[in-house]
Amino acid sequence: MAPTTETLTPERILAATEDVLRRHGAAKATVVDVARALGVSHGSVYRHFRTKAELRGAVTKRWLDRTTGVLSAVTAGAEPPAAKLRHWLSALFDAKRHKAGDDPELFATYTVLTTENSEVVDAHIAELLGQLMAILQEGVDRGEFEVPDTTTTVRAVFEATAHFHDPVYAPEWARPDAEAAFGAVVDLVMRGIEKR
Repeated sequence: MAPTTETLTPERILAATEDVLRRHGAAKATVVDVARALGVSHGSVYRHFRTKAELRGAVTKRWLDRTTGVLSAVTAGAEPPAAKLRHWLSALFDAKRHKAGDDPELFATYTVLTTENSEVVDAHIAELLGQLMAILQEGVDRGEFEVPDTTTTVRAVFEATAHFHDPVYAPEWARPDAEAAFGAVVDLVMRGIEKR
């Protein structure tokens, strides 16, 4: 292990952990492997993350936050609510599809990690639902959406589109008709909430 002169930060540790997970998979990756990749002792890693579980939870959150970050920008955008909702749903599908298709080994690893870190996943879903709530509420406030109960509608929209963001359906996202199927579901959702 060659000593490093670069300051050890949580972000450096998380980046190295992701690289180690990509190479070894969730079952074989260890904190020692992460420390070795960084050129530090495993004790140095434990000074930032007290346990292996905490490190795995943090790297899972970092991975999920990439999606919520993109979607947060859409939520805060200036588009009218109907266009914003379509954009948000499309961006969610696109982000999840790229995660699954661009790096299948890492996606498989993160599928294991998200199972281990249900509280991280629950927080991710809560953040997604919060973004959806903001968009739907904006549409209601501007008179573009008509929904009897915003909270129930947010959950319904999320569940109705789950086929295009829940990782269990990832094998189907590369099918030639996936985009058309997604568009049909979004059109149906929009017809259900847009004020006529």
